[in-house]
Amino acid sequence: MRRSLFRPGGRGVRTLRVAAAVFLVALLAWGAGFAWFVREASRAAEPPPHADGIVVLTGGADRIEAALRLLASGAADRLLVSGIGGGADLKDLARSAGTDAVPFAGRVTLGRGAATTHDNAAETARWARQAGLHSLIVVTAAYHMPRALTEIGRALPGVKLYPAPVLPPGILRSDGWPTEAGLRLLADEWNKLLATKLGLTALEPVSAPLLSAASKSNGPKG
Repeated sequence: MRRSLFRPGGRGVRTLRVAAAVFLVALLAWGAGFAWFVREASRAAEPPPHADGIVVLTGGADRIEAALRLLASGAADRLLVSGIGGGADLKDLARSAGTDAVPFAGRVTLGRGAATTHDNAAETARWARQAGLHSLIVVTAAYHMPRALTEIGRALPGVKLYPAPVLPPGILRSDGWPTEAGLRLLADEWNKLLATKLGLTALEPVSAPLLSAASKSNGPKG
């Protein structure tokens, strides 16, 4: 009569125990990393130093507003807005951010080719190399910042990156803990960051960068 692999002390039981132990260790490691990630995403950042340029990864008017505010304050001389969809121009972006486009005309480049963070990095690399930049302030959501820095750092080795994170509303409660929706978003972003760290995003096709200067005609017409 054939003996079962899953008899007490059998090879099948040992295999299941090893698999369960590996799964438990992986789960604990994921949880510990996620706890670090939540803390990083909710921590206030120091104001960035002066840099050669600023890049903002689109995804909310608050990001555009923060980037334009940095540009206006003299934190850098030029700005790339990466990942613009549709036919939006500088005037539209400035309006959504509650500011005037005129002071920024000639200092802003619009990037329309990026659909993913990996694309954002390629678009940023093209712009920075063309302009000969050696340091960049990176503006994006706080939860997105680690992944953005990882992708841009790989695309631009040797270029100094300074994070300027924006904390979108609805992510954290008043006591600093994530909301239910924020927790789901952070967990999803943590998984994406792990995939990026493992180099899996390098397998994605990259959209061709589409860069264009924001002209003065984007400002209000008198």
